[in-house]
Amino acid sequence: MKRIAKFHRVSQNRFFMDWKDTFPETPDEAVLKIYEGIRLPRRATAGSAGYDFFAPAQFVLKPGETVKIPTGIRVEMNPEWVLKCYPRSGLGFKYRLQMNNTVGIIDSDYFYSDNEGHIFAKLTNDTNENRTLTIPADTGFMQGIFVEYGITEDDDVTDVRNGGFGSTTK
Repeated sequence: MKRIAKFHRVSQNRFFMDWKDTFPETPDEAVLKIYEGIRLPRRATAGSAGYDFFAPAQFVLKPGETVKIPTGIRVEMNPEWVLKCYPRSGLGFKYRLQMNNTVGIIDSDYFYSDNEGHIFAKLTNDTNENRTLTIPADTGFMQGIFVEYGITEDDDVTDVRNGGFGSTTK
């Protein structure tokens, strides 16, 4: 098995800013407590392909509701690898939990962005059975799978990333 990446927490300051941007009503001391409880993603079994991301707090999604979750996680990985993020399969099967961008793509150079490469998950409860989804704090809600990729023979890109969504098309 190739060992190509390492998960880290973002800095406390980065997490605090991003959490307050998303959930401004959260008291400061609660945000710090959430940060202290962040667990790094891990595989559940030796045969698991996906690294489970754990909810930093409890989230309740009624049918049709969406939430943007600052995970507090960043990932350092070798070039020519990407982390693909999906909802945990059981949540997708039971609740039709959907990632709003279908598949989250975390490029290897995202780690070096000004936002520390903070990974977010934007999820929607797309149930057609009128089911409310509760994701308790510290439970797996998303999984990331590392995939190697290639480029074309005539690729000559030298640009450097600085940012998240849309930063590579500016």
